[in-house]
Amino acid sequence: MIIGLDVGGTHTDIVLLDENGLKRRAKVPTDTSSLFETVFTGLEQITRDIPPDKISHAVLSTTLTTNAIVQKKLPPTGMIVTCGPGINPEYFRTGEHYYTVGGAMDHSGREITRLDENAVEDAARKMRDAGIEYVGVVGKFSIRNPAHEIRIREIISPLFEKVFPGHVVSGNFSFPRRINTTFLNASVYRIHKEFFKAVKNSLEQKGIHLPIYILKADGGTIDFKTSIDSPAHSILSGPAASVMGSIAFAPANAETIVLDIGGTTTDMAVLINGIPVLAPQGIEIDKYKTLIRALHTRSVGVGGDSTVRVEQGHLFIGPERSGPAMAYGGSEPTPTDALFVLGKASDGDRRKAENGIQTIAGQLGISTEDAARRIFDQTCREILDYAKELVSLINSRPVYTVREALHGHRIKPTHLLVLGGPAPQFAERFEAISGYTVDKVPQWDVANAAGTALSRTTCELTLFADTYKLEISAPEEMFQQSLNPGFAIADARNLAEELLIKKAIREGAREQDIETDILEELSFNMIRDFRLIGKNIRIKIQVRPGLIHEYRQIAGKIKDGENSC
Repeated sequence: MIIGLDVGGTHTDIVLLDENGLKRRAKVPTDTSSLFETVFTGLEQITRDIPPDKISHAVLSTTLTTNAIVQKKLPPTGMIVTCGPGINPEYFRTGEHYYTVGGAMDHSGREITRLDENAVEDAARKMRDAGIEYVGVVGKFSIRNPAHEIRIREIISPLFEKVFPGHVVSGNFSFPRRINTTFLNASVYRIHKEFFKAVKNSLEQKGIHLPIYILKADGGTIDFKTSIDSPAHSILSGPAASVMGSIAFAPANAETIVLDIGGTTTDMAVLINGIPVLAPQGIEIDKYKTLIRALHTRSVGVGGDSTVRVEQGHLFIGPERSGPAMAYGGSEPTPTDALFVLGKASDGDRRKAENGIQTIAGQLGISTEDAARRIFDQTCREILDYAKELVSLINSRPVYTVREALHGHRIKPTHLLVLGGPAPQFAERFEAISGYTVDKVPQWDVANAAGTALSRTTCELTLFADTYKLEISAPEEMFQQSLNPGFAIADARNLAEELLIKKAIREGAREQDIETDILEELSFNMIRDFRLIGKNIRIKIQVRPGLIHEYRQIAGKIKDGENSC
């Protein structure tokens, strides 16, 4: 059995899956001030009378780190950045506690300026006196030679709870994105660590001791203990869960838009023949462009609990959320209240919903039922408009899926997959007004948690080889060794795959779930005095995101059961 747990801003969904599909499910309100109670309550409901040794592992997704960034609730975080050839790193300042110090490597990893250790010590003292606990350290060409980052960490580690070196973040060269990614790793560390403790303690109180994984933004999982050192991978794991909960039910020969309608937002993504579209450079969230590999998703401020208001005769839906719908005790009218008025929902207080929609009707000068119909229709049309914008955005750039680049391809979706609590009501209206064929994802209200449970472990790795210096390295793995003469690109490819598989198994992957892809393979001649002296080789390789080996059997049983569990 597998536990899947999706901690959303409004609700936490928890499922228990076995070879017969969905065995149990639970939905509890998320209390961010007491995550332990939230998680424990849900686990208690789905594991009651289940022997702990029958559960193999748990996989989690969460919006907690994403929400902290978007709502600007990050703790003060420090950065030390070394200089180098090119643009002044001051242009990439992340906040008040950002220090640039002397010291530089060139593009080949050769030291061209010694590290200014006095400046490092001075910056560390200032940050410590300001109460900083978490610090990121980045050098421009640290992926070719991390010596300066390693030395800075040695100097400052005694003063701080956690120091994050940038060279283990990614093997990509983008200096500004590595600064942002390292900063976010340090910034969300405390939130992620508290979440980890809440889950771990909840399981232990139930007497359950098992491997725990977290869903990453690319739709793959990572061992939870490993994720503590790279917590930014949990950013956008919530939208990734929407995709992973849908792909088992997507048409194999169609381009599909996935719409997950939540209380606060609607998360959306695109599938090409059942394969998710990727944002290859990395997440862009708030003002931060990062190197965090991610599925190409978008979250918009229109959901079932979005506040409905009238200004100067015009109707507005969201992006604010004032709380639950009035039918469930809230204070402001919402699209969910409109569903009650239209007879499309019945598990709350219809009278309160009518009172809220009646206020909107009076401001528009129409009947309560007409106001409800207009609110629901406008909500559906705005979501569809945002989905079209997402497709246009993807089509404005080269299209990548988690498997390959589709050069020159233009996405033309014909199908919608809808999940989330109000999926049945929205799916019906989408089909009537959109021209798409529309399906609900089975178990639509907990599909995120099911997709989370079925996702497999992924990772990536970048390998650099210099056949002139006879050196090879994989910075994310802190791997470095000497080469034998005659080393060629085929050797680099084989070594990269060997290192990647070892990394994947160490982070929790099962051998039967490992599928590797070469993402980038480059080899440049190095010329000196008009003669070839060697080659500069770069290999970027991944374990492909996807679902575990058993997903077809489990997903088939989920589909057979629909929402009957």
